[in-house]
This record gives sequence, C-alpha cells and structure tokens, in this order.
Amino acid sequence: MAVPPAVPAPPRDSGRAALIAVPVLSALVLLAGATGLLPGAAALAVALGVCGLWSGAVLIRAALAIHHTEGVFAACRGAGFVGLGALATAVTGLLPWWSPAGMIGWLTIGLAVTAGCFVVGTSLLPGAARNWPIRLRRAFDGLGLGVSLGFAAYLVPGAATGPTAVPAMLIAAGGVAIVTVIVLRARPRPVPALWCGAGSVLVMLSLGTVTELLAFGVTGPAVPLTGLLIVAGLAASAVGGARRDLPAPPLEPRHPDQYLASYPLLAVPAAVGVIAALWHLITVREFSTNAIIFGLVMVSVLVVRELLVVRDIRRYAGRLRVAEAHFRSLVAGATDLTLVLDEQLTIQWQSPAAARLFGLRDDAVIGREFRDLIHPDDAPSAQAVIESVLAGEHEGGPPVLVSARLRDGARLWRDTESTISDQRSVPEVAALVVHVRDVGERVHLERTLHRLSHLDQLTGLANRPALMRDLLAARRRAGQRGTLLVIDLHGLAEINDSRGREIGDAVLVEVGRRIRGLLGAEDIPARLGGDEFAVLTTESAVPAYALATRIVTTLGELYPLPGATVELHTSVGLAELSGGADSDEVLRHADLARQRARQLGRDRVEWYDPDVEIQLHRRMELEKELLGAAGRGELDLVFQPVSALRDGRPAGVEALLRWRHPELGTLLPEEFLPIAASLGITAELDEWVLDEACRHLSTWGGADDFWLSVNVGPRELLTARFPERVTETLKRHRLAPERLIVEVAETWIAEDVPVIVAALTGLRKLGVRAALDDFGSGQTSLSHLRRLPVDMLKLSASLITDPSEPVVGGGPAVLDVVVSLGRRLGMEIVAKGLETQERIDRATAAGCRYGQGHALGYPAPAERMEAFLESHRA
Repeated sequence: MAVPPAVPAPPRDSGRAALIAVPVLSALVLLAGATGLLPGAAALAVALGVCGLWSGAVLIRAALAIHHTEGVFAACRGAGFVGLGALATAVTGLLPWWSPAGMIGWLTIGLAVTAGCFVVGTSLLPGAARNWPIRLRRAFDGLGLGVSLGFAAYLVPGAATGPTAVPAMLIAAGGVAIVTVIVLRARPRPVPALWCGAGSVLVMLSLGTVTELLAFGVTGPAVPLTGLLIVAGLAASAVGGARRDLPAPPLEPRHPDQYLASYPLLAVPAAVGVIAALWHLITVREFSTNAIIFGLVMVSVLVVRELLVVRDIRRYAGRLRVAEAHFRSLVAGATDLTLVLDEQLTIQWQSPAAARLFGLRDDAVIGREFRDLIHPDDAPSAQAVIESVLAGEHEGGPPVLVSARLRDGARLWRDTESTISDQRSVPEVAALVVHVRDVGERVHLERTLHRLSHLDQLTGLANRPALMRDLLAARRRAGQRGTLLVIDLHGLAEINDSRGREIGDAVLVEVGRRIRGLLGAEDIPARLGGDEFAVLTTESAVPAYALATRIVTTLGELYPLPGATVELHTSVGLAELSGGADSDEVLRHADLARQRARQLGRDRVEWYDPDVEIQLHRRMELEKELLGAAGRGELDLVFQPVSALRDGRPAGVEALLRWRHPELGTLLPEEFLPIAASLGITAELDEWVLDEACRHLSTWGGADDFWLSVNVGPRELLTARFPERVTETLKRHRLAPERLIVEVAETWIAEDVPVIVAALTGLRKLGVRAALDDFGSGQTSLSHLRRLPVDMLKLSASLITDPSEPVVGGGPAVLDVVVSLGRRLGMEIVAKGLETQERIDRATAAGCRYGQGHALGYPAPAERMEAFLESHRA
C-alpha cells in the first residue's frame, strides 16, 4: 500500500516566521555593532542590507499578488514603490561602509531616492487619493509642512554648522511630512496602508538622522542604535504589505468644506518657520547662504501651495454658486411654501414661492410669529404639535404633519398641510423648517365626494348610508324617540318598461319632491334604492301614522309628465326607533312592515309588530318549499259534492287543492295560492289540479252526466296553450268534454271582459263548460252575464242568508233577481255556502237547482268521495 506524500506546510506559516526572524536577526547585528562586537558601519550595512532586501522582496511579491488576483494597478504600484523604497534603503545602508570618503553625499542621494519611492508608493496605496491632482495637492501640503518645520529646525542655534546636512534634512523633512499628510487624509484608511505609511516615515526619519549624525562626525553606538529604527520601519512596511486578508474599512464621505477647513491647520508650521526666521534675525542678525536658500524653498513651496488653495476655493465657490442657483430654482418653482422658524416660532425666512403661492410678501411675514398666520380655531392644535416638536418628542422620526387654515396675502383662509422638521441640531440651519402646502382643492374634492357618497344623485335625497348615519345619530340625540317610514312604490317597473327610463327617472324625481314637501324641518327623506324611499321623523306614533297616510295620498295622485300621465301606488311600513336594538334592526322592522302592507294590498300603511315578522318568516319558508311541493308528493285534492236540491243526488264534484305540509299540516289555498301567484307558478298548479282531478274522475265511473269542476286562474286561462292542454288531458283520461267544468272567479272578470269572453268561447267550442264562481261577491254587472259564455252560476254564500242572520248580499230580492236572470239565460244555478237546512230551504225556494255546502257534503279525499258516490247510486 503506497504511503501518501506528506502535505507541505502552508506558505503563510513560513512567511510569518520570516516576518519575525529577519528583523530580529538584523536587530541583533545592530546591537552587536553598538556594543563594539562588530564595526558600526559594517553592522549598519549588514543589518540594513539584509532587512531592506527582505522587506523589498515581501512588498514586491505582495504587489505582484495583488495585480494577479485583483487586477488593480494602483494598489499594485503602491506596494511596489514602497518595496523599491525598502531596496533603496538597503543600498543606502551599504554606503557608509562601502565609500567612507563621500558618504554624506551618497547618503543624501540614497535618502532622496528612498524618500521619492516611499512618497510615490504611499500616494498609490488604497484610499490615499483618487487621482493625480489630489496626490499632487497633498504632496505640496506635506512638502510645505516639512520644509517649514525643517527651516525652523535649521535656524536653531548650532544647527547650521553642518552645511552638508542641509539637503538631507530638507529631503527627510519633506518626505516625512508628505507621507504623514497622505496617510492622515486617506479615506478610507486601510490598516495595511497605515503600516506602510508608518514604516516609511520611520525609515526616512531615521535615515535623515543617520545622515545628520555622520555629518556632525558622531561615531559610536548612536549610528547602529538609530539603525534599529530603520529596521523597525522596514519591518512595519513589510507587515503592512503582507496583510492583505483584512476587511476593507467603510467608506467615509468627505465634504469639500472639511477639506478646505484643513488649510488653516497646515498654515501653523509656516507660521512657526516665520517666527523662527524673525527670532534668528533678532539674535544672529544675519542669514547664511544655506539659510536663505532654505527660506526661498520654503516660500516657494508655500506660494505654490497657496495657489492650489486659491484654485480649490474658486472651484468650490463655483460649485456653491451652481448649487445655490439650483436651490433657488427649485424653491422658487416648488409647489410648497418653506418657512424657517426660530425657537420662539418667529418667521426668519420664507421661500421665494410665497408671493406666487400665497401672495405673502417678505416685509409682511418675516419677523412675525407663525401662529399669527393660523386660523384661531386651528391655532391650539397646531401650537400643541409645534411644542411637542420643540420638546424633542419626534426626534429621529419623520416630519410632523399639521393641518390648519392659513391666512394668505388677500386675507383669505386657505386649507393647508404643513410638515415641521426639527433642524436645530444642524449648525447651518439651527431652526424649525416648515413646508406648507395648499390643499384647498383636495379638501374641496373630499368634501364633495363625501357629500356625493351620502346623497342620491337622481333625487337629491339622502341615500342609505346617510340614512343609517342619521338614524344612529337620532337614536342617540332624541333618546330613541321617533319613527322610521319605509315607502315602496308599485308600478314603477311597468312605467320603465312601457314609457322608458327617462320617464321613470322623472317620476322618481317628482316622488322625492312630493315627499320633501310633506316633511318638517327636522324630518329626513331618503331614497334607499330603486323604488324604495324612507323618511326619518322625530314624531311619535300617531303623527307618524298621519304623515304616512298623507304620503300615500299624495304619491297616489296622477303624475302629469311631458307626453305621459302616470299613476303609482304605495305601501308604507312604520317602525319606532325604540323598537330595535340598533339602527339596522329598526330599518329591518320598518321594511318587514312595508312587506306586510304590500301583501295586504295597495296604498296601505302598516305598523311593525312581532306577529308581522312571524307571518313574513312563515311566508318566506312557504315560498322556498312550495316550488318543489308537487314533486315531493305534498299536494293533494279533496272533492266536495254538488247535489240536486230536489232529491239530494250528487250531480258533480268540485276539486279543491290542499297542501299536506310535513311540519305545518294541511294548508288551504287561501294561504299558499297568493304565494304561488307571486312566484309565478299558478299555471303549473292549475295544470296539476286539472290532470289529477280528471284522473280520479275517470276511475270513478258512474253516469255520463256526472261532472267535475276545477278552478282555473286568469294567467292559465288566458294562455294560448290552455285549450290544447285541456284537450290533451281529456283524451289521456278518456273523458267526455261536457263532463268538465272550468270555474273562473267573478273577482277578476271585470278587468278585461272581451279577453275573458274569447277564452271561454274557445273552451265552449271544445265542449267544455264554464262556470262563474262566487257570483255576487264582486262588482260584476248583471249586464255582463249576457256577454259571458258561461253555463253555470255558482252564487256567493253572501246572497243566501238565514232569516235570523243580518242581510249581507242584498237580501231575498237580489237572490230572486239573480236566479231568475240566470235561468232565463239558460244557466244552471248552484247555491254555495249551504251550511244549514234553513239555507237549503232558502235556495230551493229561490229556484236554485243545485247546492254545495257542508250541509250536503264535506270536502273529502278521492277514496271517500268514491264511496260516497257509490252509496248514493245504490
């Protein structure tokens, strides 16, 4: 089995070991030179050579790695030039040992090359400067700082004895100052750049010191010990170049004001140089040639530096002018008014848009208190909000909103919204900034929309939401005293269908006008929608009922409109405000009373009571269940015999419909037939009765003259297919047509006599006979009997009364006239409602041939009726 090769140690570990070993070894060599174990020049040369070569290699390798991984030339060149500076330091350290004769000159040249590399490299490090103009400006800043301090140091008594060290001093001071300025002004300031900059400063300062020491002839341990500082600087530069794994510091934005504000601080060293020159002039009274040259260099650098300052100030002033022009154009064209208030709420400034937006002049506003412009009704709330801003309650939050009316230049009140921003912490502002916006159009639109949302657009009355709001307010304000009326119009749909929507809308407008004309000042009319209206009144029960009656009368009058005159009928329901738990329940009660009034007939007024609700719930349940009653087998027929009064023999039967409800029991037609009419299923029920009754008649047998009568509603009778349906039914059950009698109620004969005559004539052609039911209960004229093709008259029970009963239908004279007329027209006469023997005798005496009533036979199911007929036949 092969042994896997050993994994080599990461290169980073060996690099870290070198970062420690090489500087330590160089420091030991310098200590050996300081203690005399090695010659000082040799120790300095060896230590600086080894450490400089190592530092340069580390930095140049880092530069190549940066270029390889990131492709960034600036950072790459920065580390590379710092590495070249380290190599130049190594070469410079060899010069005192290599050429002792002209070492000061060589040291000055080496120092110049080293400082140049360090300055260029530092200016190219990340964050130092973005472009060459900025690098050049910072170089002159540092150069001016260094030359000024160097000039001041040179003029110190005794310092000018070494003329050969002047260039070295100038170079070192300039390089150190330039690098310091570049590093301190770097934004952001990465840690590697700080290490490189600190190391470069330490190397240049130490090299300058070594040059000065050698220029003054200083020997001994001072020179090797100063070399320790050079080694430390080279190590710091190498450490900075090797640390590339640190996160980048956050970018710190720098405003131009901050840059310009740093110039007075840089002028301090220049002032020091001037003071040193004055002191030297007073004490020494003359300047040497080197001092003059030094001074001229300082002045030249400062002049160039000031020229750069002037250029920056002009450029920044131009930017300020452009920004101010932009600001003025924005403020002047803004749709908001901007005010600046001090802590006493005095207006200090207003934007130029004030005159255009609000007609406010500066002399009429500036110096006045802000509350003087606010409407007195809005001032307290606005003052409270502003004081909360002054108290710091909204610090750090969004601007505070204040809604108030402000007086404009024409002394009119404007609806406004103001945002207040606390800028007292900003030194340039130090005030409250108020932005005022005219919201008059929006407020007007909101009020209009609110009014329209609570107003019926057609009639101008309140709509349902407005009525519910006023109803709630009335219950609270009046202690639940008052009445709600709900009005339902009948006939509006027919007007819309026959005369058009325009006529219908005109009728609704007139209805609203009439209702409004009947009400008092505190009453509220409303349109609930469609053909429903409502009135909220503070009146009690009796006056409210009288008002409802007047409404019914007034709305029932004719409506003379252009090209048409129409008529409406109404139903009104009333409910007391105290009768419901809330507004919705009061409206529901009034609507239930309105439904009850509609069921009872037209032009009625009904109060709400619990029984009404019970009846309506019963009706709604029946409406839901009646639709499928026939399919569920719940419909049934009972038959009541019609007997001859002379001998009591049954001549026929009448089929009567019953609903065998599984929960409510047997329901009579008087209750569910009106529901069927409202549902539109009367024709289906009539068809079912006809077919079921004929089926039973066909199974009973008996004489051919035994007949069956069925009740038919007007909708079924007047349909075009009714004769055809009768024919099909008779054929299906094999019955002769003359055995079927179709009964029609007298109550609806008078509505359209010609149509009824035509329908009955069609049945007579088929051989089917017709009967006029309940004759005498309606308003049918006796003259109509001559026109109606009927074969039988079934007299109403109101025409036949006992001698002891009050006369209801006109008494014996009317009964005799009707019977006599019917017999002369060839009609069979049937007396209904024969409940007693006295009534039977009365009908017989009047000449009635047949009778029907409980005294002759009760309604019975088909099976019992069949047995009844068999017994009479026997």
